[in-house]
Amino acid sequence: MARVRLEGIRKIYQDSTVAVHGVDLDVADGEFVVLVGPSGCGKSTTLRMIAGLESISAGKLMIGDRVVNDVPPKDRDIAMVFQSYALYPHMTVHDNLAFALKLRGNSRTEIEKRVQEAATILGINEFLDRTPRQLSGGQRQRVALGRAIVRQPQVFLFDEPLSNLDAQLRVQMRREIARLHQELAATMIYVTHDQVEAMTLGDRIVVMNKGHVQQIDTPMNLYDHPRNRFVAGFIGSPAMNFVDGTIKQADLLEFVAEGNAFTFVVPPSLAERVQGLEGHPLTLGIRPEDVSVAIDSGPTIFLGESTIVHPPITAPACLDLVEALGNEVFVYATVGSYSITARVAPQPLPPLGGPITLAFDLAKAHFFDRESGDRVGKG
Repeated sequence: MARVRLEGIRKIYQDSTVAVHGVDLDVADGEFVVLVGPSGCGKSTTLRMIAGLESISAGKLMIGDRVVNDVPPKDRDIAMVFQSYALYPHMTVHDNLAFALKLRGNSRTEIEKRVQEAATILGINEFLDRTPRQLSGGQRQRVALGRAIVRQPQVFLFDEPLSNLDAQLRVQMRREIARLHQELAATMIYVTHDQVEAMTLGDRIVVMNKGHVQQIDTPMNLYDHPRNRFVAGFIGSPAMNFVDGTIKQADLLEFVAEGNAFTFVVPPSLAERVQGLEGHPLTLGIRPEDVSVAIDSGPTIFLGESTIVHPPITAPACLDLVEALGNEVFVYATVGSYSITARVAPQPLPPLGGPITLAFDLAKAHFFDRESGDRVGKG
């Protein structure tokens, strides 16, 4: 296996359209890195440049110790798994797996050994005599994976390989790919628009938008410490709630939501992040699991001279929709002009269109600069 390094990689088309703006990425030997982002963000273009299917306009690409900018795809020692499976329809599964090895001149004994090993790893031994049209979508994707495995490449590249599968098969194939990575200890670079796939598969995730890398980090660091509003909104399902407002200085710092939807005193854990930003346009970000349905906010409680327990921060809302998923419920409500999502345990709720009170736990909340989108403070 091999390390992969991208240094200032750019892709500029002839009409001067910049598809990828200077990607810097160092993928360690044996690491599983996922490129994720919305359609058109440049993730597949970046992968195709690594594979040699797109030319590199600027920057340096290294696989192992070689600079491979001008090396043909067949000589880069990579294997790519496509969304469309790309199997030969007239060949059996066995022959699909063996074809690339025959072209490389491997011996019949070596070919048979590698085909059987790959088929055993993926559990497709019983399908070796079938043609692709006799297989299900999940089985075809296993064959596509097997065709990559038999080549024993330095790097595996995946271009949205699960997009054509139904939800249940996608979960199953995610497990297969994760297990495959563990067994082979292979360097893998995986492209997807599905942030759930990214969070469950990647050792690290590269979040991209409009050709720019927004953040490179572990799944949990992306979730807990997003660098900007885009990352915060893209990572997590349901998405993070956002409320625009400003900080005002009264006796204590207060956050005032636009339209006076609600106001709250900024707790000490957040106050140091926004100190000195009074009057500056900010956006509050809070995840659905940190929003609950309140019954009664209750009064402020005094415990001795130095300890004060504040009531939860609440806001009046209108109940728009309830999605009951068995073990949890998604509550969609409107607070002023803002749509807020809460992820709560099953509980009695008023009828749709009725008033409810939402409570916000700000322990993991974020503030973002409304102009730049960057997260404010270090918390």
